[in-house]
Amino acid sequence: MRYHSAMSSDPDKAAPATVPARKLLVTGGSRGIGAAIASLFAARGWQVALTYRERADTARAVVAEIEADGGTAAAFRVDVSDEAEIVALFDELDRAGFTPDAVVNNAGITGPRTALMDLDGGVLDRVLRTNIAGTMLIAREAAWRMARSRGGKGGAIVNISSTATRLGSPGQWVHYAASKAAVDMFTQGLARELAAEGIRVNAVSPGHTMTTADPAEQARIEARFEGERHSVPLGRIGKAEEVAEAVYWLADDAASYVTGALLPAAGGR
Repeated sequence: MRYHSAMSSDPDKAAPATVPARKLLVTGGSRGIGAAIASLFAARGWQVALTYRERADTARAVVAEIEADGGTAAAFRVDVSDEAEIVALFDELDRAGFTPDAVVNNAGITGPRTALMDLDGGVLDRVLRTNIAGTMLIAREAAWRMARSRGGKGGAIVNISSTATRLGSPGQWVHYAASKAAVDMFTQGLARELAAEGIRVNAVSPGHTMTTADPAEQARIEARFEGERHSVPLGRIGKAEEVAEAVYWLADDAASYVTGALLPAAGGR
């Protein structure tokens, strides 16, 4: 597996004494909501490890921006649909002395917009392996390292779900909505399973969210939103930074009595 990383794997060459006490791992952190999460946590003193699958340039740009602002970050190329790559990621983090205090399962895919009758089986397999299996396997590896019964100090896992779980995305992404519904149930079950280990598990469900800085793409997103604006009480598209704030609250000690929650960040939709 190939990595781009600013994090040393030699404990004797670890980051200087100013390394933040708390550490975040966020999957799919090269753009959109994942990048906003990485940037927000770094700005608040967390050391950040983020993953990407294809966009090495944008992942490096997120790392560079965090470092330019005085933070500490590293980017790792990982396909979360591949168990071997997930295990290798955590092995790499172990060698770097990086044990996450919080893990955010943000990596996910929709596949192309399609009705179920036209859904390709290969697309379905990829969506389910990424959104469901990837989320579970990342959580498994995190739990092994966080669990108090195994010498860990506890922690927080935040899964990124979707308001599509309530609406179903008919004629567009019913397969995606179903995969995120599985994430919701997994979140609630795992929260109960890991509570005694000192690990809180919650989820944030974004609605319509602006995830690009490209003006042309923003215009297309706004145009598509017009037909659904009436369904959002706040009447606008959310910002990736607003979703990141919800994630931060659930990961932080401020939410120390919250586990098994499914928090919508969707303007009331």
